Amino acid sequence: MPAAPDLLLPAEPRQRAIARDLHALVADRPLISPHGHVDPAVLADDAPFPDPARLLVVPDHYLTRMLLSQGVPPAELGVPSRDGSPVQTDGRRIWRRFAEHWHLFRGTPSRLWLERTFDTVFGVTTRLSPETADQVYDEIAARLAEPEFRPRALFDRFRIEVLATTESPLDDLGRHAKLAADGWGGPGGRVITTFRPDNVVDMEFDDWPANIARLGELTGADTGTYHGFLDALRQRRAAFIAAGATSSDHGHPTARTLALTAREAAHLYDRGLRGAVDAADAETFRAHMLMEFARMSLDDGLVLQLHPGAVRNHNRWLHARHGRDTGGDVPEATEYVHALAPLLSAYGNDPRLRVVVYTLDESTFTRELGPLAGGYPALYLGAPWWFLDSPEVLRRFRESVTESAGFYNTAGFVDDTRAFCSIPVRHEVARRVDAGFLARLVAEERLPLDEAAETIVDLAYHLPRRVFRLDGGTGR
Repeated sequence: MPAAPDLLLPAEPRQRAIARDLHALVADRPLISPHGHVDPAVLADDAPFPDPARLLVVPDHYLTRMLLSQGVPPAELGVPSRDGSPVQTDGRRIWRRFAEHWHLFRGTPSRLWLERTFDTVFGVTTRLSPETADQVYDEIAARLAEPEFRPRALFDRFRIEVLATTESPLDDLGRHAKLAADGWGGPGGRVITTFRPDNVVDMEFDDWPANIARLGELTGADTGTYHGFLDALRQRRAAFIAAGATSSDHGHPTARTLALTAREAAHLYDRGLRGAVDAADAETFRAHMLMEFARMSLDDGLVLQLHPGAVRNHNRWLHARHGRDTGGDVPEATEYVHALAPLLSAYGNDPRLRVVVYTLDESTFTRELGPLAGGYPALYLGAPWWFLDSPEVLRRFRESVTESAGFYNTAGFVDDTRAFCSIPVRHEVARRVDAGFLARLVAEERLPLDEAAETIVDLAYHLPRRVFRLDGGTGR
């Protein structure tokens, strides 16, 4: 179903008119995607996308978790099982099962994203329903068979200027090497990597000791010692920077930071390798490693991203049956003022450091994160993400943090998605919401129109480029 041109713009006529003009300034701007999780193999291999179900339903945990909440097991939606037990493989049957439950997504961002993807990416305007499931499936499948819908062609059509993927230190970055060898990044775009070290920093991560051993094999460093572990991390960061990385990404359960002495850290690391640690020890090590990564960022310039607050694998049955990142995670309350104090006390005023903090706890926008970002040169606020990546929360974010942090202590918009075809839709939603917020400030005579026009372009384009050092700069 095609969306109206005033989608998400204010209902009040004067504000809507202003918002239309503001949105027009950014509607066709290139997309900056510095925090994403698209598999680089999608672009490196440039193979045709699979059937509509495997492209849009099977890998999307927003969709599969909703259906699970209504009793539809992920296996019926084609989600791979950890033990190899059978799952549905017929794309059309998966699509029909999904369409039977389309009503569950009324009012959700998932429905908004999908309908805009159907319309703006695939040109499909038929409204999805159980009765039209096959028709919509066939229309999308026909598009996917065309050369214009291969990944690299869509990258160009989406006007993506920078797309960051996310890899662990154990990744050999071979897909990025292939893209570089092909000389490809799109006519005006590039694909870069992001350093995500959770699987070698979190002692509670599956197979942590084996991951540490593999890190040593990749680098030749003696990761049997804490000193060698740090050396291995520095080596991998250098390799990621050579592959285009401008940031690191840290998905810790909390925002806690802690400065251990080198001796204390080495002792804790040794106990971790021997399996002689508990959950509190793992949290202490994660907190300390954020301090270490901040120190590394002072040397190599990587922007440090922190997004805490997810209780991973809360649905234990789902994790046991289908593994990580299949919809079993749940947000929790997160504290920042005291948690970040050690890091900010040590480095928060150092112009060489840039920290972008996200949250799944929007109660902290006004109380903690806005004032913190408004008080430390090193700290920026990341856009609402995951469970908060919705029009309502994007509006509340601007309303909550602008008074204490302004616009320019935020990092603009990042789409944080694995779903390649939804990238332009995510940015469109954010740009429309920002147009509406700025239009209200103009209508209330709190901001001149020319300044609102400059601000929306900064939020959509210039801020993410600058904050994530995509322009090569190091200052604010």
